[in-house]
Amino acid sequence: MSTYRAFGLTFDSDIKLHPLLTSDEENADVKIELSQVCKTGLDNPRTVKPYCQIASNELWLQIPDIARFYVTNGNKIVVQPEANADMQSVRLFLLGSCIGAIMYQRNRLVIHGNAIRFGDGCVIFAGASGNGKSTLAAAFYKRGYEILADDLSVIDEFCQVQPSYPQIKLWHDTAKKLDIDVSQLNRIRLQVDKYAYPIKDDFCDIPLPVKAIYILNTHNNNDFIFDPIKGLDKFNPLKNNSYRSNYIEGLGLKAAHLKLCGLLANNIDIIRITRPNTGFKLDELVELIEADIKQREEKSV
Repeated sequence: MSTYRAFGLTFDSDIKLHPLLTSDEENADVKIELSQVCKTGLDNPRTVKPYCQIASNELWLQIPDIARFYVTNGNKIVVQPEANADMQSVRLFLLGSCIGAIMYQRNRLVIHGNAIRFGDGCVIFAGASGNGKSTLAAAFYKRGYEILADDLSVIDEFCQVQPSYPQIKLWHDTAKKLDIDVSQLNRIRLQVDKYAYPIKDDFCDIPLPVKAIYILNTHNNNDFIFDPIKGLDKFNPLKNNSYRSNYIEGLGLKAAHLKLCGLLANNIDIIRITRPNTGFKLDELVELIEADIKQREEKSV
């Protein structure tokens, strides 16, 4: 068993978690065990969906041909890999869906997005899959910015993003746009053309307060639109971009989640960016975001 740290927690794990930083802590917050997981799911689920069952403080997940997972009490994940499953895929779902459930069980807000350091704080790039979150984060990284989190931005009660681990997941075409050679990189799953890009040199390993969240969208025009979201209208973007939002009601956390969204909404800016859906003008978008952040910082002084 090895001990790791990520998302403000320590993990004792029977499974090697290569992307995570190691830890010398003796009393881990979360135990990850290789053991038997019930084939039929939970005893009294509140939510039942194909391959997923949820109850108060419990989640059962089955990924066909990969593994079954049981997540409970914010401190335990049990994993039963299927015969001949590749461990890249097991780790992918463990560090995604299962960690997301652990964080909700620990009363954390989890935004589906990437967090980048800007000065003494950070910004999060969120939005639907395919809208450019990882591409944008990697572009900022290539310009010397530090990464706090990729894909899961875990926000604590102080409206800070807790650092995840030093890796970005990139599709092959995204890596090509950024002149990143994937020949020496590991695929995140054997059958998927997406790669684990290590970022140890510029990984931010301290929690930072959220300054703003940029919600990425696309349209058929050639221009960029920056649309600040105000007041109560901030709630829906936070709810809609919460990671695995289908977990929340089944875990009995709907009210707690709304409270966390309200706390964050009152303390940060939320801006919707609409970009051209063809010909991703990446350098231009990065420069526009840099200018927008600088302008907001000047106004807050």
